[in-house]
Amino acid sequence: MSEAVGEAFARRDRAGRALAADVELIVRTCRDMATRFRRGGKLIVFGDGGGSDAAHVAVEFMHPVIVGKRALPAIALSHDGLGNDEGPAEIFAHQIRHWAESDDMAMGISREGRCTSVRRGLETARELGLCTIALTGGDDPPGQVADHVLVARSDDPAVIKEVHVTIYHLLWELAHVFLEGEARG
Repeated sequence: MSEAVGEAFARRDRAGRALAADVELIVRTCRDMATRFRRGGKLIVFGDGGGSDAAHVAVEFMHPVIVGKRALPAIALSHDGLGNDEGPAEIFAHQIRHWAESDDMAMGISREGRCTSVRRGLETARELGLCTIALTGGDDPPGQVADHVLVARSDDPAVIKEVHVTIYHLLWELAHVFLEGEARG
């Protein structure tokens, strides 16, 4: 039993340490997000895996669990076809073209960073001038697919999901820190 406990922690160790080492990247992302929220922008979230992670992120921003924190505008895009004749690879790009405004942010979530529909969504968002954020995983990140690429350094899908949850909780919390700091200061 103690071997299984040790293995459970060991699987998360490298990914946790890598996340802690990405502090400057996370801080830059949060500053950019705070700037966009201040200008009236909203967070548009989408991803592979049926969209449950995207919906979770949007809910976190829209319904703060900490009393006194303001709700920040966020929506999760549907993974459904929505009558899109352009094909499945264009599902998020199509929605971004219809929902996005220039001060918005687009967050694409893909465990490996190779999901075509997420990549196309991020590309379209960049073309429209949105601030783009990619949450990916693995040891071989997909390159600079977004303005900010936040990587869960693990090959274990469960660990990647756990690190992604930590990342978007940090993004929410620190975006508020920057928004509140500017208001006071």
